[in-house]
Amino acid sequence: MPLGGGGQPVVSKSIGPDRLLGRTNWNTDFIVDQTFRSYRFFFTSASSERASFPVSGFMRFTDGSSLQVINETPTFEPGSGRMFGPFLAVPGKRTNLMNFRVGSSSKPAALGFSYRISVQGCT
Repeated sequence: MPLGGGGQPVVSKSIGPDRLLGRTNWNTDFIVDQTFRSYRFFFTSASSERASFPVSGFMRFTDGSSLQVINETPTFEPGSGRMFGPFLAVPGKRTNLMNFRVGSSSKPAALGFSYRISVQGCT
């Protein structure tokens, strides 16, 4: 489930501008409350225009460390979707959060791009 997502497993967002102060809406965190063998991010464009922007994904662990599993700048067509993964669990580490980051101040044309994101843990 997403952190602060109101109980819905799929989060809908739009890419907002970078801010000097305060928080952006670029990060979406999903709580992992049980052990899985692998994880997948599901991303779907909800915009009517094509856009290219950086995306990154991280597995975060109970020991405070993290592992970057996605670092790309894909182009998304209107209504298109993409699965990222599967990403295998790291032996000896307990995953407690999956983080997906969308947006960049270096790609201002992507501002306002709408999307949906979810995570699936696989046993």
